[in-house]
Amino acid sequence: MYIFIDNKNGTPIYEQIYTQIKNQIINSSLKEDEALPSIRNLAKDLKISVITTKRAYDELERDGFIYTVAGKGCFVSPKNVELIREDNLRRIEEYVENVRQLSVSCNLTKQDIIDMINIIWEE
Repeated sequence: MYIFIDNKNGTPIYEQIYTQIKNQIINSSLKEDEALPSIRNLAKDLKISVITTKRAYDELERDGFIYTVAGKGCFVSPKNVELIREDNLRRIEEYVENVRQLSVSCNLTKQDIIDMINIIWEE
């Protein structure tokens, strides 16, 4: 498992960890039931607080991406296809909103954007 912490990024460290692990689970870099590094080991490797790592793991567990076995550690949850679909739909909605805002600033119409999408889709 590879995690890169960008201290210049305005995103909180726990969120960077959360996002990177989640993305590795979604794209199958991390497999179902694969063990994650312990909270302490990950914190040590990343040179960050154990509390920060624990928060990222807690968020991942809350959202159903990992599960914890007492005394054994944290593992990748079996993929919940509906959960992944919902997450992807949310991300698409964010991108579409960004496109809408950019199109307004460029005086593009909804039809202009639809035409662009159709052209790109056919490529």
